[in-house]
Amino acid sequence: MKFRRLNALCWAFLVALCLQATGAAQGKGGAASITPGELKEWLSYIASDELQGRQVFTEGLGLAGGYIAKHLEEWGVKPAGDDGTYFQVVKLLGVNVKRNSSVTVTVNGQTKTFKDGEGVTFAANVGGKQTVSGAAEFVGYGLSVPDAGIDDYKGRDAAGKVVLYIGRGPQSMPASGGFRLLGARARNAIELKHAVAAIGPAGGFGRGGGGRGGSSTVLGDFQTVERLDKKVAPQVTAGDEFFDFVFAAAGQKYADIKAMADKQETLPAVTLPNVSISINVDADYEIVQTRLSHNVVGVIQGTDPQLRDTYVFFGAHYDHIGYQQTGGGAQGARGAQGAGGAAGAQAAAGAQSAPAPAAGGCVGQARETPRPGDNINNGADDDGSGTVGVMALAKAFATGPKPKRSLVFVWHTGEEAGLYGSRYMADHSEIPLEQVSAQLNIDMIGRNRCDDPKEENTVYVVGSDRISTELHNLNEDANASLPQPMTLDYELNDPADPESIYTRSDHYSYASKGIPIIFFTTGLHRDYHYVTDEVSKIEFPKLARITQLVYATGWKVANLDHAPVRDNKGPRKGKGATGKIGG
Repeated sequence: MKFRRLNALCWAFLVALCLQATGAAQGKGGAASITPGELKEWLSYIASDELQGRQVFTEGLGLAGGYIAKHLEEWGVKPAGDDGTYFQVVKLLGVNVKRNSSVTVTVNGQTKTFKDGEGVTFAANVGGKQTVSGAAEFVGYGLSVPDAGIDDYKGRDAAGKVVLYIGRGPQSMPASGGFRLLGARARNAIELKHAVAAIGPAGGFGRGGGGRGGSSTVLGDFQTVERLDKKVAPQVTAGDEFFDFVFAAAGQKYADIKAMADKQETLPAVTLPNVSISINVDADYEIVQTRLSHNVVGVIQGTDPQLRDTYVFFGAHYDHIGYQQTGGGAQGARGAQGAGGAAGAQAAAGAQSAPAPAAGGCVGQARETPRPGDNINNGADDDGSGTVGVMALAKAFATGPKPKRSLVFVWHTGEEAGLYGSRYMADHSEIPLEQVSAQLNIDMIGRNRCDDPKEENTVYVVGSDRISTELHNLNEDANASLPQPMTLDYELNDPADPESIYTRSDHYSYASKGIPIIFFTTGLHRDYHYVTDEVSKIEFPKLARITQLVYATGWKVANLDHAPVRDNKGPRKGKGATGKIGG
């Protein structure tokens, strides 16, 4: 123990010396001001029982927001919320919908239209009215899982087309995370393969697979924080009649292919050369309820007259899941994000009694027995660690040297319930998103993955290469500049990652708008979404070092003479990958 304390002191001295030498922390503030002691002080309040687990729409979350705002004022960070405050109102709308959408299929010159609820099913929230058309491209099970030897897109070009897939995957599907991989098929077809729309099997795991859901005169058919007129790529599910008609163009009976899929056999490569699909998205919305929460937002103005109107965003979510319900620890919304988008997240938020498998994905690690009477999910790591990390960043920049670009710090509400705060910010930001150079997101950076001591120097980096290669390389350079660089692990950035981490925290709301992002996390552990996620288990020196890495990366981006180039080459760094990406 004494040896570890001595190492920590030596490391802290080296950090201060190095940063002072480079000029990044001259005077007060700067990265050297990010200390384990202050992080622990703030987290001891943020993750205390007094805040009751910080669930969205509760007093505890309001207390956390007030605590953050008070510190921002003390440090001189300017308010950037509504009406000169630190708080941006986030409106969660309960909406009833009148469904008028349809899918029209043309096969060898013969046309047939399927209405929503009659052969095809659209999600309740389909977004703004539009018509999307393209040639049909059948991609078998619609999966790409290299580790399992599955690549249904091999030899297929889905770009600009309407992708069709069926079944629940081949027998070689991974046992762990399989459901989430199936749920991601439509999203991956659109985001990674650049399809204009995706149509999967009825009842099947995607945005359109939830049927008409539990309508309520109080809550509405669905709840959302997003703009109702926002156009999104359609994700639809369809029944046998639809696929029968489509496959008539292939000279093959759909019933035969479906029988193979039911047995999880390898599916034949079927081409649909004379099939075109037109999707008419048409829904009328009625708002029946509005609930309010708040993002906490502060800004530090940049020093360069030409660049101060461009921004670097830093973010974390300050909510958690509140009181523990009966049964084992909840997976909560983040566990559902990859399985069904916002609808799945909202469903999970109301079903916190579902036990989490393998204790946060940590095989062989059972939950520890909580203290008698302890039913508060304190969320020290999730995402108390990110919350205080962004507080430390705000203080470091506010009290230290200022970069050329302006900096915006956002503590998002309602991430656990469905990315409420970040989705609202992305749709209703006062700052034009084209002026945002990058968003750096922090969620769970206070532990070792599965509490493995071998992970003490590791931080998982997600999404850094997907939109901007340059941003990825800037982060690598920032890490290399630290006195004690972290081990940057890209396993969770792999598109075949069964946990689908890329889609499960607030950075995804910004990435969906085309903003380059980096997501920093140390991964899951057995206390994930459980009452034992407490301050006593946080590795504060590691938390400080990762926050200093985010500072160094943010400093580089904020002083770059141009915004990181958005080359949109997609994920390239995955399991086993390291280092920069060459030109």
